[in-house]
Amino acid sequence: MATITIKSIPDELYARLKKSAAAHRRSINSEVIVCLERAFASQRIDATTLLNRADALRERVALPPLTEDSLKIAKDSGRP
Repeated sequence: MATITIKSIPDELYARLKKSAAAHRRSINSEVIVCLERAFASQRIDATTLLNRADALRERVALPPLTEDSLKIAKDSGRP
């Protein structure tokens, strides 16, 4: 396995890292590895894919489309 050294970590960031490591009962080194794995594991979804998923969800729940009037009614319904 490779080894890296990280220099000049801001004090606030180090404190947050240390607190997170303690909360998860890990060493700071292990916490850094978990954070890096999460950062690189996340994938960006392109806009078309996201919109297609939203359309599919909208069809499954069969909600009417939002209009200016329906938004105004929703906003005003909770006001005296």
